[in-house]
Amino acid sequence: MSYKRCNGEVVGQGAAEPGARALRAEGALKAIASGPEQDGRPRRILEQALVFAGASCAALYTVGDDRELLCLVASAGVPRALYGVRDSYPASGGSPVADAHRGGEAVWVGPEEFAGSAESRHVPSSGFSLATLPVRGDGGGSLLALTERPDGFDAEDRACLALVAEALVCPAPAEEPDDGEPRPDSFSLAMDTGRVEIGDDIPRLFGLGPGEFDGRVETLLARTVPEDLPSLMSVTESDHMSIGERELEFRVLQPAGPPKWLRLSGRLLPAGEGRPARLLGTVADASTLRPDVTDVARVQRLAAALATAGTVRDVGRAVVAALRRPLRADRIALAELENDRLVVTVLDPPEPESWPELWRQEWRTEWPDAPVRAMPTLAAALREGRARIWPAGIGDLEPALADVGPGGLAVLPLPAAGRMAGACLIGWDTPHDFGPDERALLTASAGLAGQALTRARAFDAEHELVGMLQRQLLPRRLPKLPGAVAVARYLPSTAGLELGGDWYDVIPLPDHHVALVIGDVQGHSAGAATLMGQMRTALRAYAVEGHPPDVVVSRANRLLTGMETDLFATCVYVDLDMEEGSAWCVRAGHLPPVLRHPDGSTDIAEVPGGPPLGVVTQAAFPMSPLRLRPGTLIALTTDGLVESPDTDIDEGIERFAHALAASDPAHLGLVADALLGNARRSDDVALLLVRYDGMALRPLRESWSVWRLPEAVRHARRFTRRTLRSWGVPDEGIDGVLLIVSELVTNALVHTDGRVRLDLALIGGRMRVAVADASPRTPVKPTSIGWEATGGRGILLVEAMSSAWGTLPVGGGKLVWSEVPLDGAPGSAR
Repeated sequence: MSYKRCNGEVVGQGAAEPGARALRAEGALKAIASGPEQDGRPRRILEQALVFAGASCAALYTVGDDRELLCLVASAGVPRALYGVRDSYPASGGSPVADAHRGGEAVWVGPEEFAGSAESRHVPSSGFSLATLPVRGDGGGSLLALTERPDGFDAEDRACLALVAEALVCPAPAEEPDDGEPRPDSFSLAMDTGRVEIGDDIPRLFGLGPGEFDGRVETLLARTVPEDLPSLMSVTESDHMSIGERELEFRVLQPAGPPKWLRLSGRLLPAGEGRPARLLGTVADASTLRPDVTDVARVQRLAAALATAGTVRDVGRAVVAALRRPLRADRIALAELENDRLVVTVLDPPEPESWPELWRQEWRTEWPDAPVRAMPTLAAALREGRARIWPAGIGDLEPALADVGPGGLAVLPLPAAGRMAGACLIGWDTPHDFGPDERALLTASAGLAGQALTRARAFDAEHELVGMLQRQLLPRRLPKLPGAVAVARYLPSTAGLELGGDWYDVIPLPDHHVALVIGDVQGHSAGAATLMGQMRTALRAYAVEGHPPDVVVSRANRLLTGMETDLFATCVYVDLDMEEGSAWCVRAGHLPPVLRHPDGSTDIAEVPGGPPLGVVTQAAFPMSPLRLRPGTLIALTTDGLVESPDTDIDEGIERFAHALAASDPAHLGLVADALLGNARRSDDVALLLVRYDGMALRPLRESWSVWRLPEAVRHARRFTRRTLRSWGVPDEGIDGVLLIVSELVTNALVHTDGRVRLDLALIGGRMRVAVADASPRTPVKPTSIGWEATGGRGILLVEAMSSAWGTLPVGGGKLVWSEVPLDGAPGSAR
């Protein structure tokens, strides 16, 4: 695309009259020129454009080896990629870099012209101004400068840029070096074959022993940290690299300890007649370079750390690690912006005494929470969206900010997606001099941190939503069981935010039965979690209806196969009789229960199972008996605890049984925590432990089948009286029970058809009368009864005589029950 000049103006290098700032720039440039020759001299000259001309980024382009491209040879300031600046431009093209080189005059591009350029499509904001000036030297070149100031480069800025351009000298295009002995840290890569010749030091830097390098570049790339491979591949693939110099830092894996940072400097030589393209360069240990690491290296390291930061706290810790020590700062605060309040997520140091008085007054739980309006200077910086720096001695700061950095303060708004995600405050206690490197580092770090903070905030919000949904679908607490103790644990997967389908449940049933359920829905998604909630509800509903275990699982299977879903589920259902110490187990494609006996031995229950739920509509789910002695521990778990990519599931459950044998069942919570200690967190894990202790006081029970005869009620009363007397119930307590029996049996015979059963139970001085019939209709208590009515008083009498009463669905019918306290009635300890 062809650029337009700002207001049609093409300004020469001498157009601006030198002012005081230009005179200082001239002195600084002369000092650099008179100093010793250094490899970094072009960069030091470019830094003066940042200091004296207000540029955010400055770059030097020279003619490449093929003389067809203007290639980047040095840069300073904010990484140029943030502005869409490229590594090379065609020398004959219409870019400002090429225009300044060919025309020998400066080109000034305002915000409107820059917004219409190709580069602006890669830039989050279009409020930038660009300048290019010709540079003398063999072959020539151009100086490029960018500023974020709305008014662009003023007259004195342009004069300073002209001085910078005059101080720069473009080197002559490099000739191909000879093939002499390589330096110990050098390499030569043939771009067509991938064969590389390296110096003696490079294998050691990559952690390779003598004779381990085979001459292939892939061997070196395999040692690179995966997150750094894309940037390194951009150097080793000729299609992604322009002619000219490249420099970057990357990490390589070490046999022990953290990865090592290395720095690669390379130059691509184009192919010639009969000669392939080659990449020549050096590799050095970044930790042995000068201590003031360049801003590009620091930003690169921060970007690498933020790429793996999953939560807001992780982002804060990465920013602190990347900035506080290199900048020798005394304190750093990272805060999220929520509406009009700043919620601090990371403080370093974390002690409240290290922070201003206002912050301590606003301290909320662990971190301070302060309104933005309490700090007008900070509010203004957030509105402008630009980093602000106050050296020591500035007196116009409010105490809440001035006390953060008495010797210097940097306020970094953290932009992301067109809004402010938060702010970062960096303070120094002693007077601090802010150099151009630091200013560029702070600006670039703010943009990276803002994007990472927004991403992490979304991660945290989704993670909280996942956790809330999971907590709502699982039992909030387990019921207290007569004669047993139950403990459950659930660990969500740590691999991403996918919802799991593992669940557990403990369902109290009549007559001191309890159902133990554990299951797993296929997949990890919101659909799997939703289906898990549906299956848990269905199993609980069928269990409470009074169906036997095989019927409960069969009905759940038919329900799932009737749903429009491709998912299936596995589960284990155990119906435990607390009075008798027996259980019936049904397994549907799930792991069998593991039993730990009182003597410490363990058994993996031999339970034949059916297919997973939702696979076959008419599947059979056989019941298997389990005999339990007091002190037996039943363990139910999901495959996430016993299976892993490198462990067979049979080996995993054997190891699980061994760990259960070595545990102390007296403390179930500690046992559960120990079993989960080595859990594989790439999958959800559910664990349910139940220790059967046996009931110290077991109820007395008798049942009577009521025949539909004219004397049926009288026979039921006589059976009840005989039973209570055999149990030692005093006569004065029998009459009330007989009245309840009469009314419940009469209602069942009059209002239902089919079989009627009377159940009596006595435990702990409480008498329970239950009448089961084949009708699902619940007795209705009348709201009013006239004096002439002949019916409807039965339920009112039962309610008046009972301490509690109710109905339960049982196998298509119902069971109406009533409880009556009996003073003086014996308990029965067996």
